[in-house]
Amino acid sequence: MKTIVSIVLIALSAFVLGIYMPWWSLAIAAFVTALFIDLKPGWAFLAGFSALFLLWGIMASVISSANQQIFAHKISKLILSTDTPALLIFVTALLGALVAGFAALSGSLLRKLIVNQNAS
Repeated sequence: MKTIVSIVLIALSAFVLGIYMPWWSLAIAAFVTALFIDLKPGWAFLAGFSALFLLWGIMASVISSANQQIFAHKISKLILSTDTPALLIFVTALLGALVAGFAALSGSLLRKLIVNQNAS
């Protein structure tokens, strides 16, 4: 249950922060959420990864379909050397998911470190 709450919180806070801050604010959202919600490090990584994979995947699909994927066709030819907008959307979602996953992992490990130091 905490994992689902964490996924929703990370996705929601990353979306809101992304409106006002640069793209890397998603790492702040994942880090802070994992710092305050007690999850094991592996589950924290999974929560951050899945939250941003879904968020950025959906957002990229919606934005790309709004212009009949004209821009996605051109960028996928330029970056991926193939005319596959779906692959470009997948790579975009994967990159955001990895950043958020590692940020959530860092937040979880920092929480674990703080709790262990206070217990000593």
